[in-house]
Amino acid sequence: MEGSGSDGPSRKDGASRPDGFSRRRFLQGVGAVGVGALVVEDRIARAADEAAASPASSGAPTSGPINITLNVDGKGRSVIVEPRTTLLNALRDRLDPPITAPKLVCDMGTCGACTVLLNGKPVYGCLVLAVDAVGKKITTSQGLGTPDHPNAIQAAFVEKDGQMCGFCTPGFTTCLSALFAENPTPTQEEMKEYCKGNFCRCGTYPRIFEAVAAVAKSATNA
Repeated sequence: MEGSGSDGPSRKDGASRPDGFSRRRFLQGVGAVGVGALVVEDRIARAADEAAASPASSGAPTSGPINITLNVDGKGRSVIVEPRTTLLNALRDRLDPPITAPKLVCDMGTCGACTVLLNGKPVYGCLVLAVDAVGKKITTSQGLGTPDHPNAIQAAFVEKDGQMCGFCTPGFTTCLSALFAENPTPTQEEMKEYCKGNFCRCGTYPRIFEAVAAVAKSATNA
């Protein structure tokens, strides 16, 4: 009997409910989503084809070892790499002797342990190709100072005990050294903002920022 049951009167296919929803509109929406997905999929496929064709058309090598020279910590270093070799891998595993200060931790550009400077700017070594660093000045924490003659940031980390396990320390000192090269007297908020891409899994942040504040204070009083 019409009107019986909790669902109310029966409706023909496509009839609208009081809220404006109908089976026809639902099916139309599903069809639109399907077409949109096909368009996106087609664009991705074409972009992949273009990327695959680009190296070949430009004549650039797509595989096999090549010999390059990197300017690392003020010295020209010859190294054999493949085009896909990252700068971090070239520094740690391909150079002889290796540069081991930048650390391989996440290998996804999220932790900052592999931070180096390219022409004075901090970058993640695991996200930069070695071939893209040719002709640029690469600075690691080993090039900032030595155990006998550390730079101001490194000395403050030691004095304020700003390290624990040490894996994040080279990345922090490298990044913060770049900050002080740009701004000798940064505020604490500027310090935090500048190195927000560097993470300390041991949670030594209070000591790290205490060290940085000491350097800023020393620069202010100089």
